[in-house]
Amino acid sequence: MIELHYYPSNASFAPHLLLEELGVPFTLRTVNRAANEHKSAAYLKLNPNGLIPVLVDGELVLYETAAILLHLADVHPGFAPAPGTPERAQYYKWMVWLTNTLQAMLIHYFYPERMASDAAEVKARAEAQIAPMLDQLETELARHGGPWFLGQHYTAVDPLVFMLCRWTRMQARPAKARPYLAAYLQRVLQRPATQRVVQREGLADPVY
Repeated sequence: MIELHYYPSNASFAPHLLLEELGVPFTLRTVNRAANEHKSAAYLKLNPNGLIPVLVDGELVLYETAAILLHLADVHPGFAPAPGTPERAQYYKWMVWLTNTLQAMLIHYFYPERMASDAAEVKARAEAQIAPMLDQLETELARHGGPWFLGQHYTAVDPLVFMLCRWTRMQARPAKARPYLAAYLQRVLQRPATQRVVQREGLADPVY
């Protein structure tokens, strides 16, 4: 049985979405951030970084959100382009860019005090750098005109795009302020799997 160690509205949201899309049996294990359980000795044995999420799949213990998404899509076909194709290369590119570029800058936005004593300036600079990254997502959706981020097929990239766009909802110009992204995010939200996860995690409106 697959286990996802998660906390509502955290980086576990994307793997939670994909697991629900896959339709495979899985168990949610709540890691209570409010009680600092992600820093407990037991949890640090699973993820020495003390971050959420962790996926336990048989003997495999896996952390890093993008790695979990890639693994699940490999084990359960249908949510990634075929290996060795140009489409697969683009899939890798966007998965890495999302986690290494956009998500990394969002972390600076949410936790500016980790970077400098002037947290307000760090947060403002991070938001300013996030804006053109969101424009890049908008441009890609406009370029191909498909319903999902890679085009005609919903893939493991879509839960990550949706989650990270959701994290911009309190910014001056969130992802949903861009027309193609706004329509795309609504399509993802309307998927039955997304609705189930939103309800299970108790996410308040606006979801994104």
